[in-house]
Amino acid sequence: MHTIKLKIHDKAYKHFIWLLSKFSKDEIEVISEDEAFLKIQAELQAELNEINEGTVKYYTIDELEERLESKIRRNEDSLYPV
Repeated sequence: MHTIKLKIHDKAYKHFIWLLSKFSKDEIEVISEDEAFLKIQAELQAELNEINEGTVKYYTIDELEERLESKIRRNEDSLYPV
């Protein structure tokens, strides 16, 4: 699989998107680089950097379950307001 980043003039954009729509999702997927996409991309890159640098904190399954339970307990009331 390959990823290509293109800049397309506004006049050609509609025609280009039309052309891409002729392919199936298995062949071509249009990925919009909106603000949310770029934010998630930066967060994932930061996490990957931590892994590569050896500074990431890993948890056991038991530690993870305890952390999740703790968060659920703290936020239970906001999930089901009275």
